[in-house]
Amino acid sequence: MENTALFKTRLREELKQNGMSVKALAEQISVSPEMVTQYCTTKKLPSLDTFIKICKALDVSADYILGLNEF
Repeated sequence: MENTALFKTRLREELKQNGMSVKALAEQISVSPEMVTQYCTTKKLPSLDTFIKICKALDVSADYILGLNEF
């Protein structure tokens, strides 16, 4: 699986595992819910600053969500 697709898959999985809605994540990372949906479904990727906020909000390592490791 390519890295972009893996990022999107893991982002959706982490949202589900954390029981967090797209709207709740969007509020925590200061973007619109539509933007989070785009991160999950399109080729749109977050900026580095937003990516860091996503990792913190979901309590997940950057390496994992990027597919660099399995933990």
